[in-house]
Amino acid sequence: MNTEHDWITTPVTAGILRGHIDLEATARGLLPHRLPARARRQIPDGQLAIVEAQPSGVRLAFRTRATTIELDTLPTKRVYRGYPAPADGVYDLLVDGRLAAQATVDGGNVHTITDMVTQSFEPSEGPVGTARFAGLPAGDKDVEIWLPHNEITELVALRTDAPVERAPDSGRRVWLHHGSSISHGSNAAHPTATWPARAAARGGVELVNLGFGGGALLDPFTARTMRDAPADLISLKIGINVVNTDAMRLRAFTPAVHGFLDTVREGHPTTPLLVVSPILCPVQEDTPGPLMPDLAGGTLRFKATGDPAERAAGRLTLNVIRDELTRIVKQWTADDPNLHYLDGRDLYGEADYAEFPLPDEVHPDPAGHRRIAENFARLAFGDDGPFAAETS
Repeated sequence: MNTEHDWITTPVTAGILRGHIDLEATARGLLPHRLPARARRQIPDGQLAIVEAQPSGVRLAFRTRATTIELDTLPTKRVYRGYPAPADGVYDLLVDGRLAAQATVDGGNVHTITDMVTQSFEPSEGPVGTARFAGLPAGDKDVEIWLPHNEITELVALRTDAPVERAPDSGRRVWLHHGSSISHGSNAAHPTATWPARAAARGGVELVNLGFGGGALLDPFTARTMRDAPADLISLKIGINVVNTDAMRLRAFTPAVHGFLDTVREGHPTTPLLVVSPILCPVQEDTPGPLMPDLAGGTLRFKATGDPAERAAGRLTLNVIRDELTRIVKQWTADDPNLHYLDGRDLYGEADYAEFPLPDEVHPDPAGHRRIAENFARLAFGDDGPFAAETS
């Protein structure tokens, strides 16, 4: 901690946080969650338990004249045994909606992954660290600090060299989005560069991101979370995790989609709801899962291990998923004019793959995230899109 200022410490409370579903009081401070406590008790695997606590889209929002800001946090970092540790998670500081500074936090807890398939890990404890932002512009300003999208982050203390006020209500519509690791932000360079964050900025909306790496599996507790969360716009990106985990066959998939939509509609009967099928992923277009890591050559890539001939027996592929989602949405829209469908290949298709290949065969790189965001903003938030702003 720098001592050159007369610091003002502001309690980190729900009043200055956005993008979360729940807050857990810890021995150090507050841990943001993107699933509520009841849902967390129903999580069947360690992977989802980890990723729902990674605060993709969660940010502090306040108004201040401060030119120096310090945020103490306790991060939890994931490393894979035998491979170099990934870079520290990035904190993005925005001033009046524009990226003004970035920081990282050293130390913290470490989960050493011992099995890439089960995500089992060995934990070790580490110290609290500080994200420091100095030289910010003088005068009153709206500040947001977006937390690392890929690091569990306990919030310990907020210090500034000028008073902090709760940010006024933006008046913007709330966009509630659910998807897989791509929506979570896998391979994005920093938290405001995930495709949902970029699309939200372009659409002028407040993002609540329920993108869960490996965890978009039509879980009923996720549907109930969306049912109960405030939202003006809702999107569901469905399919890739169902295929690459080989979690179900077509017979189970169809009613699971209907059930998920039924539950969301219980809380949001007329809210614009956009169902989005998977983006292009050549290794899974016509080959069922499960998807397995391939470390040949020292670079992590993924390969599908199912037998394409078993599609006739109900094994799922991305093309099977898209066909079924098209049929389901057509059935729904006969009675629900506010439900819409978007083919994920319109966000990232063959031309995009040729320009920005998937580095690990599944997840886009930072340029791919930018392309997906641009296409989503145009197709969803554009004048003719299902999320177009109403004009009076």
